[in-house]
Amino acid sequence: MRLSARFWTGGQIIVNNSSRRDVLGAWLLAFVVGALVGCAYPPDNNESQGERRLRAVATTSIVSETVQRVGGTRVRIHTLMGPGIDPHLYKATEGDVQRIAQADVVFYNGLHLEAKMASVFEKIGKRVRTVAIAEKIPREKLLWADSEKHTPDPHVWFDVGLWRLTIPTICQALSELDPASSETFRQNAALYDEELAQLERLVRAETAKIPPAQRVLITAHDAFRYFGRAYGFEVLGLQGLSTASEAGTADIDRLARIIVERKIRAIFIESSVPTRTVQAVQQAVRTKGFTVAIGGELFSDSLGDYGTPEGTYVGMVRYNVETIVRALKP
Repeated sequence: MRLSARFWTGGQIIVNNSSRRDVLGAWLLAFVVGALVGCAYPPDNNESQGERRLRAVATTSIVSETVQRVGGTRVRIHTLMGPGIDPHLYKATEGDVQRIAQADVVFYNGLHLEAKMASVFEKIGKRVRTVAIAEKIPREKLLWADSEKHTPDPHVWFDVGLWRLTIPTICQALSELDPASSETFRQNAALYDEELAQLERLVRAETAKIPPAQRVLITAHDAFRYFGRAYGFEVLGLQGLSTASEAGTADIDRLARIIVERKIRAIFIESSVPTRTVQAVQQAVRTKGFTVAIGGELFSDSLGDYGTPEGTYVGMVRYNVETIVRALKP
């Protein structure tokens, strides 16, 4: 997938092949954080001192777009992860750490979505304000990966009603940093909340076109559980909540048997997850004498390219719903 110039500025997924490189990477991170915390953010030549905008960093494109809608022209935002980037596996680069250290505020999803960036947030949070917007959602509204409720499901944005709950958190954080613009933030937040309320009504109307017995959503990893709970779908993922887990032969065979037994019409690939595992399920189904279609590509952990309808949260949700309904309805 093409990377948007707005969201992609040189960050990359770093895969360390040895423990020695892990140690060196950790040392470098500590050094860079220590050296850069307190440095001034690069000046914006288009701003006078009295008009200085808040410098914000956001992890994912979904978080970034939501912050931008609330902050409007009073916020200058940099996004670490571009379209198609998997936040479960992403590791901060030196450039990322520099941006974070020089920001006024860092917004991230939380709930262990950006798991490999935890050490960065821990170190930098002592000097730069960090806001985990999804962690302000009431605990009783979350889904969990374990019965003891130790591991939350971080994919809350697939329930539009839950994602609306992140708007006040963003508005409050921005208002505390820039009290003079608090009324602007409040108005922006109210307008965006109403837009998402309309989106939620649309999602319910569209998904109702699929008979309840056929609302079975099968994807590469278990990212759509909030979507399933909110809109009446049974959700089956080949991998767990995080793409860091690996799907084995037994997982593929188990899912293939379910598809054959229940005559499920379509399964879906994801924009930020390799397609090979879903294609392996499709092949396993074929060997059992049944055919299941690839219903299309869904956006899961990131938005689409900047400048496209799917490059916004509203557009991404609409696209996903249209793709699901088209593949599953009679």
